[in-house]
Amino acid sequence: MSDIDRDLLPEGLEDRLPQSAGAATRVMRALLDVMDSHGYDRVRPPLIEFEKSLASRMIGVQPRRMFRFIDPGSLRTLALRSDMTPQVGRMAATALANVPRPLRLSYSGQVVTIKSDALDPRRERLQVGAELIGSDGVAAAAEIVTLAVEAVKAAGAAGVSVDFTLPDLVDALSEKALPLEDGAIEAVRRELDAKDAGALKSAGGEAYLPLLYATGPFPEAIEKLAAVDAGGALSSRIEGLKEIAARVNGAARLTLDPSERHGFEYQSWFGFTVYAEGIRGALGRGGTYRILGADEPATGFSLYPDPLIDATNVGAGVRETLFLPLGHDGEAAAKFRYEGWRTIAALTLTDDAAALGCTHVLEEGEAKKL
Repeated sequence: MSDIDRDLLPEGLEDRLPQSAGAATRVMRALLDVMDSHGYDRVRPPLIEFEKSLASRMIGVQPRRMFRFIDPGSLRTLALRSDMTPQVGRMAATALANVPRPLRLSYSGQVVTIKSDALDPRRERLQVGAELIGSDGVAAAAEIVTLAVEAVKAAGAAGVSVDFTLPDLVDALSEKALPLEDGAIEAVRRELDAKDAGALKSAGGEAYLPLLYATGPFPEAIEKLAAVDAGGALSSRIEGLKEIAARVNGAARLTLDPSERHGFEYQSWFGFTVYAEGIRGALGRGGTYRILGADEPATGFSLYPDPLIDATNVGAGVRETLFLPLGHDGEAAAKFRYEGWRTIAALTLTDDAAALGCTHVLEEGEAKKL
């Protein structure tokens, strides 16, 4: 390896240098503090697990997106996690199986995928989330949506919007109200998600065309969806969406795209995506699902706040930092730290306070501005 490329990082991976790492810590702490304030206890699953465990707790988890290798000890296949939600599901189904429900858990950590998404070049991302284990009803969904909105706002997001969807929409309608021929369900799902009217008709889903137009701001879109609701097949879902929207109560702009399925591989009747002004792409997604094996209902969300961290880092100001000269008063310095100051102590007589990023210097027990 040459001297030129020996320190290059693989594609999709990056260092976070001091200011950026500080922004990441502040954003992560703000998100977790909100979750903790609502009774969500933090858990920390391992970075590596057996591939079978990671792939067997949620529908739609794709092992081919994970870095996999053989464990020299057990000779079984291990995988680096690409999503922490299945790990939380495993914990809920095993070590926490006898804890009273509903069980509220939060988590944060790095996740890694072999390939990046088309809109995001990162292959390593910070994931922060909350899971409400034991319920997938309207009350649980409303709590999770409002929690996600409060958390991203506390972390610095502005202009927050939430887009609702119904991941099992085609299944619910094709069962009776708008029946489909055998083998057509998956094609209709795909073309609805792609918003391709011509392909949808060719797939045998002409009756589903009105769903393409039941999108947009929530008040108007929910009425369009209600008009499609042949035979009341969606009445409970529509009422549920209205109740969740009422709980949000203006804290975020609400939209509806009932046939959106991208990123909702394991969600059941309800899903949502969180966006914010100035942030490219989604900040996170959530919804209702079932933990396989335990067959237990749950509701949760996962946030990927790296873009928010980048935006926060750009706008970060200079922190007030107190320079401590050689022979300084240790008790006075401790008092300033207790009050929230950041201090940097001199190691030699030639240490330069300004060059070290300090804004003040300790003189005679007082903080003197440089």
